[in-house]
Amino acid sequence: MSNQMITRENYNTQMTLPLDGKEEKTPAKRNLAPTFKPYDNRQVQMIYDIESLIPEHHVARVVDEMVEAIPDKQLFSHYKGGGRSSYHPKMMLKIILYAYSQKVYSCRGIEKLVKENIPAMWLSAMQQPDFRTINEFRGERMKAFMDELFEVMILKLIKEHYITMENYFLDGTKIEANANKYSFVWKKSTLKFEEKLKEKIQETLKHIHELTQLEAGTGQKESDQHTEITEQNMEEIAKEIEEKVETLTEEIEKETDTSIRKEKRKKRSQLKKSVKQIREDFLPRMARYKEQKEMFGDRNSYSKTDKDATFMRMKEDHMKNGQLKPGYNVQMGTENQFILFYTIHQRPTDTRCFIPHMEKLASTSLPMPQTVIADAGYGSEENYVYAVGDEKEPRFEFLIPYGSYVKEQTRTYKKDIKNAKNWTYCEEDDCFICPNGRRVTFKKYQNKKNPSGYEQSFKIYECEDCTDCPLKAKCTKAKGNRQVHWNPIFEEMKAKAKTALECEEKAAIYARRKVEAESVFGHIKGNRSFRRFSLRGLDKVHVEFGIVALAHNFLKVAGIRQLLSDKNRKNIKASGEKRIV
Repeated sequence: MSNQMITRENYNTQMTLPLDGKEEKTPAKRNLAPTFKPYDNRQVQMIYDIESLIPEHHVARVVDEMVEAIPDKQLFSHYKGGGRSSYHPKMMLKIILYAYSQKVYSCRGIEKLVKENIPAMWLSAMQQPDFRTINEFRGERMKAFMDELFEVMILKLIKEHYITMENYFLDGTKIEANANKYSFVWKKSTLKFEEKLKEKIQETLKHIHELTQLEAGTGQKESDQHTEITEQNMEEIAKEIEEKVETLTEEIEKETDTSIRKEKRKKRSQLKKSVKQIREDFLPRMARYKEQKEMFGDRNSYSKTDKDATFMRMKEDHMKNGQLKPGYNVQMGTENQFILFYTIHQRPTDTRCFIPHMEKLASTSLPMPQTVIADAGYGSEENYVYAVGDEKEPRFEFLIPYGSYVKEQTRTYKKDIKNAKNWTYCEEDDCFICPNGRRVTFKKYQNKKNPSGYEQSFKIYECEDCTDCPLKAKCTKAKGNRQVHWNPIFEEMKAKAKTALECEEKAAIYARRKVEAESVFGHIKGNRSFRRFSLRGLDKVHVEFGIVALAHNFLKVAGIRQLLSDKNRKNIKASGEKRIV
């Protein structure tokens, strides 16, 4: 009863009694009609200035500003003149660069963008080039001035203090080519098939020699069986056999003895079969293998669909089976997450791309960096020596660890007795003292060439006697005495690299490497979904990635300007509030 106590106030305000047994009626609500803003898409409208619809710091404005900074003569010099009027190169550049910034990479997509997207319509001045025109400009016209265009854009970014080119963060990534995944040609297979073909040719020539009993000019003697076989030699042999066939035909016509005619017909049939085999099988295959070997160069594979693409192991391995895909190795340098320079390579590994990349950078009008920062994939003797340069003319400083740099910092490595670095070295006697106290003395010099053709010089040391050594099993697997192959130049370069990486100031710069290069790759491949080239061929791929790089840089500029604008707006607002207070 206490929980349900009714006070007088509650009684007066909350409880009402019906009169005459009827409930009190509540007044009805007014029926209000919904209201809308005026809308009529059939009404004639006119936009006086389409530019007013584009935000202040939109990437389209950055693209327009950057492209307009290029002198007209620089672009017009690549046109012959005469004929039908072409679309303006600046307009074509603007719509392609803007489209790539919006993740539109196909020419049909760019054509659609120009018709439907307001910033694209503004950049094109309402002109509408079709996809064929866009494709011709991107794939053919831009090949002539892509490098020049990229250099102009980078110099403008330096002038506007977005980048300095002092620290050059170098890294590489593999991007899939526009090629069939299964149209591969392997160098080892080609060489194996060519060797089998030569064996088959030798057998055929031996058979021809037995048939004709001719001198070595037509068929090969036993002593000439292993001479080099060329297309020219095979062509001469085929002609001589054809002449022999004609001679046999004349003899058959004149011969009256049936058995002799039958024998000569049989011989002619076999010679005709050999000529056909040479013409239709041997010569075409020899020509094909020769073309394939020229196409390989120093590569191990290429794609039939895009012959400049090499089969590489990609990180995007969805099947988890280590499948090789046709692709290109893109090397690029970054600073403040801007792409400073790039090169396209057909080699899968980064090590051998370092020198060609830096050489091409040195050949441009761009300033050379003071310090190059890269990962351990570039840490080879050849690259270190190139970076150091001559004593009179040093190239640049480097922050590049070698392959075993991280491993050498571990306690396990420092305690491992098989590593000669952990041994005592006597400079006077030029020998090492092994953990068992025995002398490992200098024996000889030896030069070796690595796969790239670079010659390395080694000093070979050998232990005086490893017999009955209790530590031999832990020290070496060799049956004889333990040898140490010491590369003085590489060890000196590694010491230089280690000293630089252990410097506190330089270590802070090296720590930015992952943030710099990896972030750019993440934006391009992840955020903007550029994981596969649209064009084929090394030259066209170079152009396409140049467009990707410029679009990335323009998006960075737009983002920085937007950020600065927002900060200024907040500062002005905060200062205004303080003044009011």
